[in-house]
Amino acid sequence: MTLIGNLRHRPVRRLTQLHAGLVLYGFSMALMIRSELGLNPWDVFHQGLSRLTGLTMGTTVILVGALVLLAWIPLRQRPGIGTVANVVVIGLAVDATLALLPAGGPLPVRVTLLVAGIVGNGIATALYLGARLGPGPRDGLMTGLVARRPGWSLRLVRTAIEIAVLAVGWLLGGTVGLGTVAYALTIGPLAQFFLPVFDTPEPAPAPAGTAPAT
Repeated sequence: MTLIGNLRHRPVRRLTQLHAGLVLYGFSMALMIRSELGLNPWDVFHQGLSRLTGLTMGTTVILVGALVLLAWIPLRQRPGIGTVANVVVIGLAVDATLALLPAGGPLPVRVTLLVAGIVGNGIATALYLGARLGPGPRDGLMTGLVARRPGWSLRLVRTAIEIAVLAVGWLLGGTVGLGTVAYALTIGPLAQFFLPVFDTPEPAPAPAGTAPAT
């Protein structure tokens, strides 16, 4: 599959922004994990698998991301540079942060970790989406299913997938709690608020027959 993402426009800015966003995403995930107050649906699933298999959280995130990316093939989705980086960088970042950040602590500290994790995740989402170098594998799975089934709404598909992974993750021992609800209610508005700050749209193509500027 050919990677999407035109790097001829502001490549340094966009690559830096992409990787900053992915590192921040992994860091914010680790903050939510250490809060022990609940995770987003996919991370409940990742944590449940991690506990079942004995693999680190980051390794689990990478393996699940790679498997989801394989599911793009029958959906005829094209990954971007950001899609491939998403699979690897987030997992490495979350493991590095968990290795440095101690678990536990009083409730006010854990609430602070949770809030910082959710806000950081919103900023991180805006950063890597704003770079316009390809969606994450899980987002691409949702849009790919909708593209193959035009009668399905994106909201319905996303909700169904996230309920499914949340339920399986909870059964496997992933942490569901206040943070899960808070994340679901706030991550969309947060990402929407920060996206205009970091969005880097490519310039519109010149009309046919227009001579290039000299």
